[in-house]
Amino acid sequence: MQVLNGQNIWLIVIAVLWILPWKGYALWTASKMGHKRWFIAIIVLNTFAILDIFYLFYIAKKNPRDMLKLFKTKI
Repeated sequence: MQVLNGQNIWLIVIAVLWILPWKGYALWTASKMGHKRWFIAIIVLNTFAILDIFYLFYIAKKNPRDMLKLFKTKI
């Protein structure tokens, strides 16, 4: 097993920063829409956010601008 060096750690950090927002938003959308099977598939399969993006733009039929509305709403 190869020991991680400084370059590999940055690749992991970049991958995590790419995956987490997509996965979080896809899981939130799937649970809000009641798509239990998609929720399970998204949480179990790690596809570097490809499945998450596919779900959001083709299955849930959400507009990308809807993500911006999340940050503008007041709690």
